[in-house]
Amino acid sequence: MISYKPFYKTIKEKNISTYKLINTYGLSRSLIDRLKHNKPLSTVTINDLCKILDCKIEDILEYIKD
Repeated sequence: MISYKPFYKTIKEKNISTYKLINTYGLSRSLIDRLKHNKPLSTVTINDLCKILDCKIEDILEYIKD
């Protein structure tokens, strides 16, 4: 299972709210909802998040063995 728990830790450390991601960076509310519920994301979206947050993939997601 893919977990986006590191994403929330990263935005907290960088002092970026989900509100700012939506209104400043143009992310959709549905994307934030997908992250919140650990739904699949495309590699393009993960790439975009890494660019916006200036971070590595492991700062966005982690693999948890079922």
